[in-house]
Amino acid sequence: MFDEENKRIFVDIPLATPTGKIRIKSRSIFSEYGEPHASRSKPFNQNNYVEWQIGYDLEDKKRHESSLPDISFKAYNGKKKVLYELSEYLYYFYSWDMVTYSELKRTLEFLSNLEEGNLLSCHPDCQITRTHPIEKEINNTTFLGMTLNYPQLIYNFGKYEIIAEITIREKQRAVGIQPMLYLCFPITELQVSENLIGRIAEKKELGVFIIDKSNYSIVIEMVRIFGMLSPSHHKDILEILKAISLKS
Repeated sequence: MFDEENKRIFVDIPLATPTGKIRIKSRSIFSEYGEPHASRSKPFNQNNYVEWQIGYDLEDKKRHESSLPDISFKAYNGKKKVLYELSEYLYYFYSWDMVTYSELKRTLEFLSNLEEGNLLSCHPDCQITRTHPIEKEINNTTFLGMTLNYPQLIYNFGKYEIIAEITIREKQRAVGIQPMLYLCFPITELQVSENLIGRIAEKKELGVFIIDKSNYSIVIEMVRIFGMLSPSHHKDILEILKAISLKS
């Protein structure tokens, strides 16, 4: 929900769904591997956090799901797309004069000047590596054992307990690697009707994540990071920034 009068955005966060693009997970420190949390059977605790694989566009045929169906752009894959989630949030904060034109222009110039070799999918520090095979005897069977190392990058949003987490994996249906970007934050950042700690989630229960003047800078920073991920993300974000700057 978009509160234009008070310049706030309310995002519904499902608390009882173990799968999907928004999940409740658990870890004691951000460097640990987060484990899924069965919130319908296990009480919430201070180690729980929200992992949100946030998006930034929708195909034109789904434009009814966007609050800004009249703003479109041509994506890297040639399809016509409309603004959604992160790009919607950027549009509103820009139209509310919270994200300034200079910030938008600076982000556009930074990404425009970014060479392909410096995108995370191409950067030498972000490549998947494999150890040399070592013979291992397991269950009376000889295997050649290797370890795959998948790079992970964390971006901390300054004073906030909110981070961007980038995991780099192989593409499932194509050749190459694919950086995946998640927005992660503690469940204590959520607005709920009843304190979560020590109880389980109700069926279909939602929490609310509020983006307002206290944390809206997360939006433009996430857009910038998205534009650094891969050639397709880079092209899409540049087109989104141009579309927003022209429309507002």
